Amino acid sequence: MARAVVVAHDWTIKYAGSERVVEQLLELYPDAPLITSVAADPPLPFLQNRQVRKSPLQRAPRASKNYEYYLPVMPLAWRMVGQVSEVDAVVSSSHACAHAIRVHPHVPQLNYCHTPMRYAWDFESEKHRFPVGSRSLAKQLMRAFRRWDRRKAQTVTKYVANSSAVATRIEKFYGRAASVIHPPVDVDYFSPTTGSKIHEPYFLYVGRLVSYKRADLAVEAFADLPYRLVVVGEGHLSARLRATATPNVSFRGGVSKSELRELYRHATALVFPADEDFGITMAEAIACGTPVISLARGGALDIVEPGQNGWLMERPTSSALAHLARVAVESSLPATEVSSSSQRFAPAVFKEKMAAAVEEMIAGYRRGASIGAPRSGGPPARWEVQADA
Repeated sequence: MARAVVVAHDWTIKYAGSERVVEQLLELYPDAPLITSVAADPPLPFLQNRQVRKSPLQRAPRASKNYEYYLPVMPLAWRMVGQVSEVDAVVSSSHACAHAIRVHPHVPQLNYCHTPMRYAWDFESEKHRFPVGSRSLAKQLMRAFRRWDRRKAQTVTKYVANSSAVATRIEKFYGRAASVIHPPVDVDYFSPTTGSKIHEPYFLYVGRLVSYKRADLAVEAFADLPYRLVVVGEGHLSARLRATATPNVSFRGGVSKSELRELYRHATALVFPADEDFGITMAEAIACGTPVISLARGGALDIVEPGQNGWLMERPTSSALAHLARVAVESSLPATEVSSSSQRFAPAVFKEKMAAAVEEMIAGYRRGASIGAPRSGGPPARWEVQADA
């Protein structure tokens, strides 16, 4: 049955992991419009020729450049979008405020949660995003955000988390249960090399150079190792890491998708020392047949199978990472077997599970919605946003 669905997402400024989810959702529901607080201009490629409704925040000065500075007014921006009605369901994708979209009581909302808002619940890991002079005020505001965020979380009909770790966080912060559907990974593009790996082995770090990603741990570990480490990514710690790195550590900054695939394919292993919500780079590396060395926390517990496609370190220390790097050099995990473990993250699997979750939510809501009564009749021919009077 064709469904009339509205998709919502926090903002669409850069094409990153959460935007990949939105792209797949819009492929799953090709007639669905997208609601977002702020969008890039010009729009991201997958949003061209799409109906996109933006909040009034879009008209604020430099909003698409400095959207994070507007966090204090994000709740108001989502309220001013108006109420969504006359659809079968709303599917929101959120790591900030999109789950607060106003939905008619007759319409259920499924929220695909990348994480409860880190700005509010883990301010220390995100404070680098705010100017130094504003951090004290921002921290106070985030305390108020936590109360607002938990209240809005109760308006969501069904939660889906991108990993088991995020599902645990949803239960802890929101008091809500969540099923787990892993985000989509382009396993057709990220695939093993057809030739042999390059002669000189190297290890690879891919990620933003910010505090909680723990690139510093990787750089420190390789100071005492005879192997090369290639660092891909940029961030506020870049200058400091470059200044402290030993000659066997090289920095590539940002790279193209094709360059990244080649780096994955020929690396001895990807090192991923962060406690991440999911960690799509781990899944991409594994899809390329390259094992992963990761911290035994967060999304890694859903991705890394010790001895099969990588290794897990119990504590985030440079000595533990260095030890597993030596293990990786001495091991020979077959690339085809490593890669095969990534098929559970294929986009087709994601879409199939999401479609089933939405249908299950709609059926359950119509049987016994706690607020209002289910809308009768077949799928509507349009969607409608009712602005505040």
